[in-house]
Amino acid sequence: MTPEPFQKAVDTLRAILDGPQPRPELDLEDMPAPQRLAPHAVAMSGSVYRPGAGDDDTEVAMGRLIVLYDPEGREGWTGGFRIVAYIRADLEPEIAADELIGSVAWSWLLEALEPAGYAGVSGTITRAVSESFGDKAGDPSTTELELRASWSPTGDDLAPHVAAWCEVMCTTAGLPPTGVSALPDRPGSASA
Repeated sequence: MTPEPFQKAVDTLRAILDGPQPRPELDLEDMPAPQRLAPHAVAMSGSVYRPGAGDDDTEVAMGRLIVLYDPEGREGWTGGFRIVAYIRADLEPEIAADELIGSVAWSWLLEALEPAGYAGVSGTITRAVSESFGDKAGDPSTTELELRASWSPTGDDLAPHVAAWCEVMCTTAGLPPTGVSALPDRPGSASA
């Protein structure tokens, strides 16, 4: 029998997946949850797309969010729930070269989680540069940021935690905050 707190978590994620997407650039989907981490688990994945020419949208970030539940709790957890998040996003090389990008990305996570309420947050940020050689020598180098984090929610509602994960995924992809439009390039500016 499914414990009532975990069923509520499943219902919350299902409502988010079945409802309107939080942003047009974001696509959320159900995914199988790992079964060995806790007695009960549910998961979702997400992708952030940047519009391209025609119908060719480019995935610029992806992630997974796993909600674990153990009625007896675990060492390091506050209560029976633990949320595990993963985000991978493409970065511009000059941003990836900034030594502070890891600290900045971590602060994005903490700021997004603040209204949700959390405890026991931990994680890592990795910057990766991929270079191509041999027959692929002509392919451009790519740079990525990977965020892995886990935390315990301090409240009963998991929707704000999903919203925080979505927000951080979009931020790492370089999208402006919800409700804020990017400024158009001005004639004569450096990017024009």
